[in-house]
Amino acid sequence: MAKGTTLENEAAQSTTALGPLIGIAREDFIGAVALLLRETASDPQRMMKHAQTFGEDMVKIMTGKSDLAPDPKDKRFMDPAWQYNPFFRAGAQYYLAVQKGMHNWLQELELDDLERDRANFISNIIIDALAPTNTLVGNPTAQKRLIDSGGLSLIKGLQNAYKDMIHNKGMVSQVDKRPFKLGENIATSKGSVVYRTEMFELVHYAPTTDEVYAIPQLTIPPQINKMYINDLSPEKSVIKFLVDSGIQTFVISWRNPSKEQGVWGMDDYVDSCVEAMEAVKAITGSDKVNVNAGCSGGQTASIVASKLAADKNDILGALTLMVCVLHPKQLDIEAGSLVSENGMKLARRRAEKAGIIKADDLARGFAWLRPNDLIWNYVINNYLLGADPPAFDVLYWNADATNLSGTLMGDFLTLFETLAFTKKGEVEMADHKIDLSKVDSDLFILGGVTDHITPWKATYRSTQLFGSKDITYVLSQSGHMQAILNPPGNPKAKYYTQKKKGKLPDTAEKWLEGTEEVKGSWWPFWMEWVQKRSGKKVAAPKELGNDEYQPLDPAPGLYVVEER
Repeated sequence: MAKGTTLENEAAQSTTALGPLIGIAREDFIGAVALLLRETASDPQRMMKHAQTFGEDMVKIMTGKSDLAPDPKDKRFMDPAWQYNPFFRAGAQYYLAVQKGMHNWLQELELDDLERDRANFISNIIIDALAPTNTLVGNPTAQKRLIDSGGLSLIKGLQNAYKDMIHNKGMVSQVDKRPFKLGENIATSKGSVVYRTEMFELVHYAPTTDEVYAIPQLTIPPQINKMYINDLSPEKSVIKFLVDSGIQTFVISWRNPSKEQGVWGMDDYVDSCVEAMEAVKAITGSDKVNVNAGCSGGQTASIVASKLAADKNDILGALTLMVCVLHPKQLDIEAGSLVSENGMKLARRRAEKAGIIKADDLARGFAWLRPNDLIWNYVINNYLLGADPPAFDVLYWNADATNLSGTLMGDFLTLFETLAFTKKGEVEMADHKIDLSKVDSDLFILGGVTDHITPWKATYRSTQLFGSKDITYVLSQSGHMQAILNPPGNPKAKYYTQKKKGKLPDTAEKWLEGTEEVKGSWWPFWMEWVQKRSGKKVAAPKELGNDEYQPLDPAPGLYVVEER
């Protein structure tokens, strides 16, 4: 059974995020299962052969002659009982025999590459659900806990399950939310909302240095997660790192849309970003505003950059894109094979009808795409062992997701379907035709080695889309959000950069050949890059905002605590 810290790390790297997965419809799951059943029925002889092989494995298990053993790295079977107790050893071997039989059977089915990927993905979800560790009778660790606690672990597990049924819409909880309170022990950097519209708040953070760089930094967060991921704790706060480095720091806080606000589309979000940039410009007196953005916020920022270039508005300074894919390919991610044209049409239709996609529905869908990490781990921990889920700030933020406007979801699907960022002036969005080749801002792009949501090789493709002459690509050693939240002081931190300065290679593989590994956090490297593009130092402002944009509410603002 995974320990609390393992649970935290796994879930933190599987953060709900926008991408092609929003185009998966339940019909695509059903269709993939139907394909398996149809192929099975098409060749009874093949089915009989695999049934015979499976039967032989069963005989070996019953007679104690099976050599099937779990992968030593499979945390589900770490308890010594799986090795030394005959009952549990046989249980594990039965499960492994099913797993082996399913794998061999799929290998022989007459499927094309896409169908095979779909079949493998669906079968893995089914096999994971059948693991004996997911039940009390098949989990020796849970049985020991039951005996050691005198039955209290079972009672606590049932209480946890009841709470999830009543308060978490039937989904197993990934985090204990009780210890966290925004503004008190999470998102504590000093600042103030200096501008508010129906769609967003603009937060200005207080400088911590006597002098600041003249050109400010604006963060554009994803629309599906709240902005305080940038300020979870002082130890891993991007915002604190920015202000402590003399950067004038501003962050957009998107409002969680209600059903009536489901008409908000990419054009509205882009207009809001430009509006925020103009406010930052007015507050700081700078002609330029540097921007950083992650995940779907990076896609939004890229459209903002394209729109500004089309309008010949030179307000944008340097641009940083973190764990963001602009040139997706269907098989970049494990579940990509389930994305279909029909699925995307159905997803659009449902979004239009509902107005918004509810945050918990999105979270539920993502969890079932990685069930071992995001469901069964917590079923075992919370229900079978009767333990509380971990109290971890990244998980708290991840569980605090927002609704997604139906119109915006349609726009993200359009970006995926048309590969809009790879075209030059062919796809219209936000009142212009997207063309990144006209964007010449200095560019910093970050990927994560073990990122399952925005794979690093997919993020690297963005280096080939812009008209920028100065592009830096950095590869952080961790997964999705953990790649970003990798502050100085982390003993395991490392990153990769290109050895020789100059034009980046056209493929991720070629880039990797010319890289060097650097120990430590990538944050100081990025900060040096940002500071070089932030102008001269000036006296730090003594007050937040200005006469036109006066402080309204303390950071992190009202929209992050608003319930919808």
